[in-house]
Amino acid sequence: MDDLVDDFTELIDLAGERLGGAVVWANDEFFAPKEALVREAEPVWEDGRYTERGKWMDGWETRRRRTPGHDRCIVRLGARGVVRGVVVDTRHFRGNQPEACAIDAVDLPGAPAVETLLAEDLGWRPLLPHTPLGPDAPHPLPVEDDAPATHLRFSIYPDGGVARLRVHGVVAPDWPRLAARGEVDLAAAAHGGRVVAASDGTFGRPGHLILSGSPRGMHDGWETRRRRGPGHDWAVVELGRPGRPHRVEVDTTHFRGNAPASCALDGCSPGDWAGEATAWRELLPRTPLQPHALHDLPLDPPPAGPVSHVRLSIHPDGGVARLRVFATVEASSRTGAAATGTAEPGR
Repeated sequence: MDDLVDDFTELIDLAGERLGGAVVWANDEFFAPKEALVREAEPVWEDGRYTERGKWMDGWETRRRRTPGHDRCIVRLGARGVVRGVVVDTRHFRGNQPEACAIDAVDLPGAPAVETLLAEDLGWRPLLPHTPLGPDAPHPLPVEDDAPATHLRFSIYPDGGVARLRVHGVVAPDWPRLAARGEVDLAAAAHGGRVVAASDGTFGRPGHLILSGSPRGMHDGWETRRRRGPGHDWAVVELGRPGRPHRVEVDTTHFRGNAPASCALDGCSPGDWAGEATAWRELLPRTPLQPHALHDLPLDPPPAGPVSHVRLSIHPDGGVARLRVFATVEASSRTGAAATGTAEPGR
């Protein structure tokens, strides 16, 4: 594993539903649906809850197998990436968990159809060997593999139920494809962005700032405690790759009585990130913010050279739902931060 990460679970969940991950196929889901495997929420137990098929379970559960073979499903990762470890979580499955599991991976362009994923000659490669599982517990399992993946084939032996599958790793964006869009959000978690430091995150995780999609509520953004002394709050985002951003979006949607009064944005050159000792340069001067609003803010002029990290400062405190940092990128440029393997606190 990358020397910069002591615990692979600190890395982003590549299969998470918030990143766009989905279970696209399963050979069986008689007792509980395959979609539950990648739910963001932790699995729960509801005593006395039953369906017409049996006990309700918060996970994916297949029927008891009476023929040779095993059950499996296919997971489309929300972002192409290098897997550093998985957590196979059997919580609340006590006596109906699989005996073992295994995972294979494949790296495919575009959005292949299920029929393509089921082809015998697709080229799946082993990611996790046949591994025993126990009941009612998360099983953190490191992975030794340096090739990117877009889809995983999750096999359980011979049958049973798994509550969650977390796939932790480092995003490996397809930059030629992204460059074709013209404008790319370099801060997005789906493009390799990471929140690497923040002053506070009492009411909302800093990592929410760079999630995909529109915010779902105040719980889905970054929110700090009420500041009672001097100073202001801030968060630092390592961009998916260095670039010259020309505009940013600061979204305070859902923050109606607790939005910051203003914000500012600074950047640093590649190689200059040094924590508190970083030499920052101004990208956006202190700018007023409105509650429950999307602010499209041009950087005029854009930075003279590429930046690898940005620091969003909010004055004095409050909540921000999303931060987008837009730039035009060249397909031939170096991938940059996506290859470092550093963790994203707050995820």
